Amino acid sequence: MSLIIKDAASEDEFAWRKLWAQYLEFYNVTLPAETTNLTWARLLDPSSRLSGRFAILDSQMVGFALHHHHVSTWVAGDDCYLEDLFLSESVRGHGIGQALMDDLRRIAKEKGFKRLYWHTDERNAPARRLYDHYAKADGHIRYRFTL
Repeated sequence: MSLIIKDAASEDEFAWRKLWAQYLEFYNVTLPAETTNLTWARLLDPSSRLSGRFAILDSQMVGFALHHHHVSTWVAGDDCYLEDLFLSESVRGHGIGQALMDDLRRIAKEKGFKRLYWHTDERNAPARRLYDHYAKADGHIRYRFTL
C-alpha cells in the first residue's frame, strides 16, 4: 500500500469530480454544476485561498481535504478552516483520514496559522471518531442562512 498526499493538480480533475459527487451524495446535497466548476477552478488558482490536498493510494485518488485560511479576531494571525474532508468508502478506517488531517496540521503550522478548525454533521459517527483524536468538540453550534 503506497499512500501519497499531494496538492491538487489539473490532471486530478476527473478523479476529484468522481469523489466530489460521492461526497455530495453522502450528504444528500445537489449543487449547481457552476459551483463545482468554480470550486475546481479555485483549487487550481494559486491566488485563491482555497487549497486541496489529495490522498492517492496505489495511484488512485481515495480522499481529499479542502481548506482555506482567514483572519481572526480571536488570535493574532490567521485560522485554517478545513471545509471538506472525504474518503472513498472502501478506504475508511485505514488511517487515510488521519494522514490527511496530519498533513493539514503540518501545513497549517508551517504557514504560521494559529488554529485549525472544522465542522461535521453530528450524525457522522465515523468522522467524529477521527476528529475526536485531534480535539474535542467545543460546544459551538453553527447557524447559517442563504442570502
